[in-house]
This record gives sequence, C-alpha cells and structure tokens, in this order.
Amino acid sequence: MVRSARKHDKASVNKSNKLLDNIWAQLKDGAESIYKGESMSSQKYMILYSCIYNYCTNVQMKIPTKPINSKKGTVIGAQVLGFELYTRISHFIENYLNELCKSADNLVDEDILVFYTKQWEDYRFSSKVLNGVCAYLNRHWVRRETEEGTSGQIFQIYQLTLYLWKKHVFKQLEKKVTAAVLQLIERERHGELINTSLVSGVINCYIELGLNSKSPNSSIYQNSFENQFINETEYFYLQESINLLSTNTITDYMKKIEDRLQEEAKRVQIYLNPLTHERLQRACEKILIGKHLIVFHAEFENLLDTWRINDLTRMYQLVSKITDGLVELKRIFEKFVTEDGLSALDKCADAAASDPQLFTKKVLEIYEKHNSLITESFSNDNGFQSMLDRACTRFINNNAITKSSKTSSKSSELLAKYCDLLLKKSSKNPEENELEDALNQGMIIFKYLEDKDVFEKYYCKFLAKRLINQMSASDDAEASMISKFKQICGFEYTSKLQRMFHDMGISRDLNEKFRKHSSSYVKSLDMDFNIQVLSSGSWPLKNSYTFALPNQLEKCLQKFTCFYNSQFCGRKLTWMYSLCKGELHTNCFKNKYIMQVSTMQMTIFLLYNSSLSYTMQQLQEETQIEFNLLIQVVQILLKSKAFTTTDEKKLTASSVIELFKDYNNKKLKVNLNVPLKTEQKVEEENTEKHIEEDRKMLIQAAIVRVMKTRKILKHQQLLLEVLNQLNTKFNPKVSTIKKCIDILIEKEYLEREEESKDTYKYLA
Repeated sequence: MVRSARKHDKASVNKSNKLLDNIWAQLKDGAESIYKGESMSSQKYMILYSCIYNYCTNVQMKIPTKPINSKKGTVIGAQVLGFELYTRISHFIENYLNELCKSADNLVDEDILVFYTKQWEDYRFSSKVLNGVCAYLNRHWVRRETEEGTSGQIFQIYQLTLYLWKKHVFKQLEKKVTAAVLQLIERERHGELINTSLVSGVINCYIELGLNSKSPNSSIYQNSFENQFINETEYFYLQESINLLSTNTITDYMKKIEDRLQEEAKRVQIYLNPLTHERLQRACEKILIGKHLIVFHAEFENLLDTWRINDLTRMYQLVSKITDGLVELKRIFEKFVTEDGLSALDKCADAAASDPQLFTKKVLEIYEKHNSLITESFSNDNGFQSMLDRACTRFINNNAITKSSKTSSKSSELLAKYCDLLLKKSSKNPEENELEDALNQGMIIFKYLEDKDVFEKYYCKFLAKRLINQMSASDDAEASMISKFKQICGFEYTSKLQRMFHDMGISRDLNEKFRKHSSSYVKSLDMDFNIQVLSSGSWPLKNSYTFALPNQLEKCLQKFTCFYNSQFCGRKLTWMYSLCKGELHTNCFKNKYIMQVSTMQMTIFLLYNSSLSYTMQQLQEETQIEFNLLIQVVQILLKSKAFTTTDEKKLTASSVIELFKDYNNKKLKVNLNVPLKTEQKVEEENTEKHIEEDRKMLIQAAIVRVMKTRKILKHQQLLLEVLNQLNTKFNPKVSTIKKCIDILIEKEYLEREEESKDTYKYLA
C-alpha cells in the first residue's frame, strides 16, 4: 500500500511540473513584454490571467509526503502548484533587476538620478500590471500562506516586486542616489535651477519602499535620506550663517534667514515628505537662530533705542522659534522700559511733583508706547506683558519724584489727586465718554501702585470733600470708579467709599424731615440751613479747630440737635466747623455781592454788622479763633480787598481791620473760601500718621489670621504668609512685621515655643 502511494505521488508531481512547464513559457513571455514596457491588449492580458487561474485551480488529490507549507501531514496540490509558480515569478524578477543594476555601474550625479527615477517609475507601473495578472494567485495562495504564517516571507506579487527592488537595486545604488539627491538640493540652495522631479521621484521611491517593510520601526526614507539631509542642511547653514553675519548687519541677516526658512518650507511642499517639515524647520532654526542668539540679544536693545518696529517684529518672530530664546529678550525689554520710565520722570520731576496731570500723562505715555509695541511686534506675548508690568511697577513706585519727596507713596498721592481733578466739578471737565476713558487710563497706573492703601486714604479724603461740597462732576463716574476699585482690590477696599455715598443719601432725607419739622422756625431765621450727618467710622474727617459761632448759626445747631435726638437714641453729634461753609448776601457795599465763605470767615463778616472797624485783638476775643489761625483768615479777607488794614506788612494784636465799603468786583458771586496753609499742613500730617497706624493694624490682623489657621508656625513662614496676604495693598517692611509680632505677644495673642524660639504658637 505504501509503495503504491509513492508511485502515485511521483506521477502527480511530474504531471504538475509538466503543466507548469507548458504554461510558464507563455507567462514568461508575457512578463518580459510587461517589463519591457510594451503595450498589451486586453485579450492577451486575460489569456495570462486565465493561465494562472487554471493552473492554480488544478487541485486533484492530497498526497502524503513531507510537509511543505502546512502544519498537517498532507499537502494540498494547489499549495504545491502555487509555491512553484510564485518561486518562478520571483526568480524572473530577480534576474531582471540584476541585469538592470549592471547598466548603472558607471552612472553618477544627475545621470544616476535620471536612470533611477526612470527605471523606478517603469518598474513600478509594470509591477502593478503583473500584480493584476496574478490577482488569483494573490487572493488565494498568497493570502492563505500569509495568514497561516508557515512559509516565511511571502508577499503579494506587487509587494514582492518592491521587496526585490529594495534587495537588488536600492541596496546597490542607495549611496550613489542619495549623494546625488543631496548634491542637487545643495545646488538649488546656491541659486541654481534644478529638475525637482528627479528629487521627488527618488523620495517617493524611498517612502514606498519603507511602507512595504514589515518592520514597524524601519524607515528607508528617514534612515537612507532624511538623517543625511538634516545633517547636510545643518552644515550648509552653519557655514552660510557665519559668512552672512561677517558681511551683513543683523537686520539684513534676519531678512536673509527669513527668506531661507521660507525656501525650506517650500522645498518640503514641492518634493520632500511632509513629515520632514518639522524636523527640517527645527534644524534650520537651531543653526540660523539658536547658534547666534548672543548676536540677536546684543542688537535687540539697539532696535529698542532706535524704535525700529519692523525689525523688532522680525526679531521676535525669529527668536520665538527657539525654546527659551525669548527669556533674555524679555529681560532686556524690562530693563529698557524701566530706564525709559525713570528717564522720562526724571526730566519732569520738579514739575510733576506738584502736577498730577503731568505725572499721569508721562507714565501713561511710557506705558502706551511699550504696550503698543507688545501688541504690534510681540503678538501680545504674555511674557513681555509681564515684563512691562514689572517695569511699570518699578519706575512708578521708585523714581526721581518719590526720591525727592522721600516717600514711595508719592505716586499714590499724585494719582489720587489726578482722579480728584477728573471727578471734581469744573469748567474743564471732559465729556462723559472722555471722562470714562481718562478714568480707565488712571486705573492702568493704579494696578501698578505698591501703596494702594495710601491711594485709598487720599482718594477717600478727596471723595469726602467732593461729596460734602457737592462738587462731584458725575455720580455715574463716581460709582464706576468704585466698581473698578472693587474689581481689582475686592469689597473690603471700597466698603468705606460705599458707606460715604450711603450717608449722603441719609443726610438728604434728614434735611427734608428737619425742614418739615421746623419749617416755621427756619423761615423766621431768614436763612437756608443744610446739614450733612456723616458716620465717624467711614469718613476721613477730623475737627482741626473750634471757635465761637455766630448766634444765628448756634441757634440752628441747637434746633437740629434736638430734632436729631428725637429721631435717634444713643447717638452723639460732633460738629465739624472747619468743614462748614456758607453764602452771605451783602448789602454793605456799593453793589450787592454773594460771598462764598468758610464758617470762620462768615463769623468775622457778621461781626461787622455791629461795627465797621475791629482790632485783631477784638476779633480774636469775639470769635475765639486761635490768633495765628486768625491771622491767616484775615489775610485772605484783606487779599480780596473787601477789608483794609493799617498794618499791611505784618498783622499784630493792635492792627485795625476795617470793612472797605467801596469794594468792587466784576463777579457778583465771589469765592473767598480757600484752604488755609496751616489746615493743609495738618491734613497732610494726619493722613501720613493714619496710614502708618492703619498699616500696623492691618499687619497685626494678618498675623492673627495666619496663626489662627496654622496654630503653630515658624518665624520665616509666618513672614512669607503675611507678605502674601498684604502685597495687594502695600509691601510691609520685615522690621515692621517683627514689631507687630512683639506687640501681639505682649497682648497674649501669640507666644514663643520654649524649645524653639523661632516658632510661634497661637493662643486662643
């Protein structure tokens, strides 16, 4: 039985070989025709396809023999036939490619590229035709073999042709072809016109051969071309950049490398793999920009000095391509803005120290100038914006003006005065839209102030005067300003300001009730009497002096006090004469005038209803005004020409002050209510004193908050947390914080740990 089976096996194999021999001549002839590029009719194409189909479907039996392609002990006839056909096709292509390679032995440079790209395109086309002819072999035998994975490297016929090209042509010509491509690209970089189709043909070949590889990490394009291409690119541009910098200015150099970067990007679009773009770009940027950052940094300050916007834009765009390349430019920019701001304020220090508008104008000019540069040239880069913020903080809080006044809070005071000028009623008030714009510009400076608590004190003081004197230009603008402060500093910062507006509303209601309650009495006085009741904790007001009121006013005060006590229990009124004012209708001069006067001036005026002449001693006795203060008040009246004196050089107790009945003024309403020098000085001293006192209380409150949360804390950590809490309002000195810690220890809020003296413990 075994002997008979073997005879049957031998006969079957001989029969299959005869069958293959009979059709191979026809298949070989067709394959040669395909690879010679001869045209093939559809009839001949179908004959070749049918030959392979008929051959592969000639399955007769299973023959027990040594396994060839199967894990089982039998081999299917179609598998044997398919393997034999596949092998003959492979040998045919190998022979064809070996002959092809011999014809390229003496070719170099552009000739090898012409040969390689032409042969590759023809071979690729022919292989696709052959793949179509062998479609049945691919669908059945090749597919089954690749799925079972028992026959080693078996490919679809087209993939087989690519594999054999790589093995017999690519590996033989790779170095020559790649070198020729790189040489052609270098010639193009030198300005020559080249045949880019030769480069793209080679590149496309490398890419397709890589896609055919079964190894996921292999990349013929990258290993055989891209790596060398990148290295050659770096070397080329290193030499060129050195030459360009030696013969060109940095601005011209930037224009040239900008063109080079565009050329390389275009090169990728035309004939390189798009995936090369990022790597090529990084390589060019590293050599053309990164290697010469020191030169860019050195030129950046010169460009800022000469304000060359286009060149600054170009430099930013180039240097930003390098990782951390902008770090030094940002530092230079910060230094430049700081010096520019200090220089501008130094030139106008004397004038700006007493002119809030000039100070604000100069600061805004510097800010807007460099902010527009960031917008136009630096693409609104957050890093440059941060540097602008730091620079503005420096020169606004520490400049020639603050140094001459010996206080860093001078800038806060000037800005508060500027806001007061905008919000105070005046003939020079801007329109509503312009006012809002001006206030917004003021807020730009406000956010850079370190001593925001000082600004708050001055702003609060000026707001109080505007409200008391009814001199606000716009209630909407006042409310808008408070809203802006709240947005930046929080509710606590504006709580007093809002309570001040609340008090004004309550005062209006009280005055209305008082008029209704005492209408007959008020009419009998022949005067209009108006009171503002202000809560002591919200208003920055102090009664700087007292004196004897005229009888008319004293009666009104007493009447209102009785009314107020009937309305509220347990509240005490403290009258602030220094903040009072009034209007006197005069009948003593040739013309009738309305004199706008302070309460002290009114007291003096009313005395002259009884006599036309008083000595300074008599005035002092009648009014109870402190003599030095009385001198200042009388000097203002004398300056107005409404009074005359016998001692023009210096007022003494015996100096006679007379009413000047021939007084004449072009205005019917004359304002005599001007601030006293003593009053201004006391006001400034009180403001500075209150600032220091409030800061100590804020520091102590911050320390208690921190310690209440942490319970136990090291000295250094406590300092840091207190500084972090308070830096939105002001920057407290470390020495002041230490003093406040000692005060809290004395008050038994804190205690030092016995084992560690630099550790504090909170006492509940």
